[in-house]
Parts: sequence; structure tokens; C-alpha cells
Amino acid sequence: MIDLDDPAAIASGDPGGMLGSVAALPEQCRDGYRIGRSLSLASAADVRAVAVCGMGGSGVAGDVLRALAAERLGAPVEVVRAPTLPAWCGPDSLVVASSYSGDTAETLACFDEALRRGCRSLVVTAGGALGARAEAAGAATVIVPAGLMPRAAFGYLCLGLLGALEAAELFPPLEEELAEALETLEALVPTLVPTVPTSVNPAKRLASAMGRRTPVVWGAEGVGAVAASRWKTQFNENAKTPAFAAALPELDHNEVVGWSKGSGSRFFVVALRHDEEHPDVAVRFAPSIEIARESGALVEEVWASGRSRLGKLLSLVAVGDFTSTYLGIARGEDPTPIEAIVRLKAALAEA
Repeated sequence: MIDLDDPAAIASGDPGGMLGSVAALPEQCRDGYRIGRSLSLASAADVRAVAVCGMGGSGVAGDVLRALAAERLGAPVEVVRAPTLPAWCGPDSLVVASSYSGDTAETLACFDEALRRGCRSLVVTAGGALGARAEAAGAATVIVPAGLMPRAAFGYLCLGLLGALEAAELFPPLEEELAEALETLEALVPTLVPTVPTSVNPAKRLASAMGRRTPVVWGAEGVGAVAASRWKTQFNENAKTPAFAAALPELDHNEVVGWSKGSGSRFFVVALRHDEEHPDVAVRFAPSIEIARESGALVEEVWASGRSRLGKLLSLVAVGDFTSTYLGIARGEDPTPIEAIVRLKAALAEA
């Protein structure tokens, strides 16, 4: 394992600059919201349902919207990770096509289908084929800065979408909540950067504690579950390791049985917590964690910072982004490349 307190080792282990990208989360969120909010859009206040179509790092914007919208929107939100739209999508629904590259096949297919059905459309992209098709169709488009890996554009994609929905009068004003969330991030991120030693750096400490164990991430349904899913995919791509995510209370109805004696010896469970968990869910964490520990798993709890729901979510995302990047570096893996996905796309193109 590489020493995370060796500046030269950190620099050589991160040639693509992923640590710099994840450290830019506060600025990305601020700029993404500004870009989305600045659009001049027709009111979507009468929309009856929202479908957010996106894959990978682009699709997470839909998960964030769904978690934040549960108690704020009268319209349900569904995240579509497939090349086809649900049957209910029509003229009274809003279809959001989110693809950072603009070349995601599934998202392009959904956007084309939304146009054929006469759905209201909103596009979030840095360009590509989706940007060109949106321009040709006259669809409202949030254009975010290009040049990043999609997973490293989290702030642009998520806050760009939220800002645009606010501009369309579908999402309530977010300015005050975002200001609090940015204040939280701007206090948190400096504690996670490479110059802060492992002894006082939560992300470095967690990555070092994981070692070669496989990460398993838990969160309470809602904000915690969205953060857990984000951690899981970041471990996959930044640390090049299998990882798993689950949500309480659902995992207590199935997964918990799998943590039998000795079964957890190769796993590291991270429980993502926040102080707005439903009381009936919050009480489940302690006994669930104890079962995992008895199986041989190592377990750590990570608590969200911030007062708002958005602040809590972004704080958990920030810690997870840094932790997964440090884990990749510690294991000798360059966090940036995604060779397996490139190889898979090439094989699919040949097929």
C-alpha cells in the first residue's frame, strides 16, 4: 500500500488529477446552479411527472433530485437507466436527458423517444450528439463545462439540473439552502485534501483502514441511500474495486442474513449517517452494524455535516469522493482511467 502522507507518492499515483477534480466540488455546485438558474424557461409547474434519463455519473443527478424532491414536489420523479421510457411519459411529463459526454446511447435513445411522444424535454450535457440533437430540436439545454470525467462533474450536473428546474418553477427556490451547503463544503473540503495528514484527515484515515477489504456502503433510504450509491460507484471507478451499497430499512429484510459468522472477514462496511433519519430507521443501524461486526467485517460510521438536506448530501459525497480516490492511490491504481468501460464499449461497437 502506498503511503498517503508522502506528497511525491500522491502526485505520481494521481496523474490524471482526480483529487483536484473532487476538491472543486463547491465551485462546481455554485457554477452549475448559476448556469441552470440563468436559463429562460417556460413554466413547468403543471408537469405531472418527471423522468430523469442518465447512466453512470450522469444518472446520479436524477437520484439527487428524487431524494431532495420527495417532500417538495407534487410530481413523482423516476430515474431511467435504460434505453426506453416508461409508458406514462407523454405531453404532461418532463423528460430530462442527462449525459455529460452527450454520447451515451441509452440517454440519446430516451431523448429521441421523448421528442416522438411530445414530452417536455430538458437536456443537461457538455455537448456531443445530445447537445447537437437538443439544439436542432430547440430543447432547453443546460450546457456545463467540458473536459472532465463524468463522475468528476457531479456538481455541474446535479446543481445544473436543480437550478434549471427552479428556473422552470418546478423546484422551489434553492438559493438559501445552497448557500448553507456551500458553507458546509468549504469548511469540510480543506480537511480532506492531500496536504492534511492521515491522523486528522477523515478520508485518508478511512481509505487506510480499508486496506485490501471490499467496501460495502449503507445509508438510510433517501439522502443516505443516494450517498451510499455514489460511494459505491466511486469505489468502482476511482479505486478499481468491487463495492456494494444497500439502504436501510430494506437491507434488514434480506442482506443482514448474509452477514453470517465468518462471512464478513474480507469486507469493510461504511454506514453513512445523518441527523434527519426517520426514527424507525435510525434505531436499526446499531443492531445491523453489530451483526456485520460479528461476521468479521470492519465497520465505520461517517456522519454528514451541514444543516440542510442538500448540505448533508453534499458533505457525504465529498468524503466519499476523496476516500475512493485515496483508496485507489493507496492500492497503486490510477483513479482516473476507466479501461474496463472503454473496452466494453469497443466490444459493443464491434457487435
